[in-house]
Amino acid sequence: MTRLDTEVLVVGSGAGGATTAKTLAEAGRSVLVVEEGPEVVAGSLEPFSLEEMAQTYRHHGSSAALGSPPIAYAEGRCVGGSTEVNSGLWHRLPAALADEWRSSYGLEEFTPEALDRYAARIEALVPVNPVPGDAPRSSALIAEGAEALGWRSVEFPRAFAYDASGRGTKQTMSRTMLPLARAAGAQVVPDTTIRRLRIEAGRVRGAQAQRRHPDGSVEDVDIRAEHVFVCGGAVQSPALLQRSGVRRGIGVGLKMHPTIKVAARFPGPVDHDDVPMHRITEFSPHVAIGGSASRRGHVGLALADSGADISEAMRAWEHVFVYYAAIRSDLGGRVVALPGLRAPLVSYRLTDADLSRLARGLVLLGEALLAAGAVELYPSIEGGAVVRHRSELAQWWDAVDRSRSNLMTVHLTSSIRMSSDRTKAGTDGYGRVWDVAGLHVNDASLLADAPGVNPQAAIMTIALRNADHFLATT
Repeated sequence: MTRLDTEVLVVGSGAGGATTAKTLAEAGRSVLVVEEGPEVVAGSLEPFSLEEMAQTYRHHGSSAALGSPPIAYAEGRCVGGSTEVNSGLWHRLPAALADEWRSSYGLEEFTPEALDRYAARIEALVPVNPVPGDAPRSSALIAEGAEALGWRSVEFPRAFAYDASGRGTKQTMSRTMLPLARAAGAQVVPDTTIRRLRIEAGRVRGAQAQRRHPDGSVEDVDIRAEHVFVCGGAVQSPALLQRSGVRRGIGVGLKMHPTIKVAARFPGPVDHDDVPMHRITEFSPHVAIGGSASRRGHVGLALADSGADISEAMRAWEHVFVYYAAIRSDLGGRVVALPGLRAPLVSYRLTDADLSRLARGLVLLGEALLAAGAVELYPSIEGGAVVRHRSELAQWWDAVDRSRSNLMTVHLTSSIRMSSDRTKAGTDGYGRVWDVAGLHVNDASLLADAPGVNPQAAIMTIALRNADHFLATT
């Protein structure tokens, strides 16, 4: 057995973990970052490819929250976490939500102005820019459809840096925060799974881990730490805490953006190299409309969701792109670590009102795509009608039900909320787990709700706020 000693153990290297590690290491703290997934050289895998999914996603990209209907979701599992595989779209936490969360959960230093100061510090390190020049056709189609209907749309900036030729490089954690953390002395250990935290007499003392070696062998690792920051994401963080005997307020209140898709066929080819930057914001925050990854495999899966004959559409797959409508839901879900199983049980409940919002979002999405020039729409509804004219969209209203809808999400939050009131959350207002000294959470789990936008900016902003508080008080 190998023993590792550190002052601060950070579990997970995604948006929350990398921000935490960089901030604490630069303040002179001894920091060890443990990542369950492998370290993959940034840019070595084709974005949104099957190879990327196999190497950098948990379960090769295939996970699901049980419910009626079930909701497929994906988690990054590599050094840098989901920032290595997501679209990089960047949106600060909306001011109205910051005010709502501050009031409802008694959060100090959580005004929009305070959070903007933290966000600006993040953006000084992680370049955030719009696409130079004209947007790709797949993205511009969203704006064109919105304009034709008189709806608002926005081109979101992304965590990308662009050179003089306009070539963009995604600013993942492996390219930004983690190199800074390493330069300040932090150690990053990949391919290592934290099985259980060691908690003694009301204080965290470290963790029991297993490290996988290239030859397939597995080594037990004993980690001794004075402080532990759990940053594994909204599914893995509560599962680890539960396996370690910490359960109060842990794993409840999971939120996500339930999403329904349409594969839209256009008269001519559409680019497929990237995720669109434009979003229709006319119906935000309750319904958001945008575009998804649309490589050939994604297009085939989206077309197949309807169960219609897709042979002709697949022959012209370069003309097809996948778009979505996502909602903020009423209820939520749970994460439960079950004895004997490595993967936690994830469940999610949708209300009838949620299904109605999804149906509305699907119809609005269809209107926008037809207005943008689409000639054929395939919904992610089993047996859903293939639509070619606006008058046919009404068929989709009743088709969005619990037995036929194929839903997915890529944003999971809120499974360990933070609050100054211990009856409302699993941590205090700065991510410190109640009743376990030295134990912190600092990732998407802390968000009070799904924000209606890509949560990466909010996760990093809150992680920096909490890390600063730790340094000021410890």
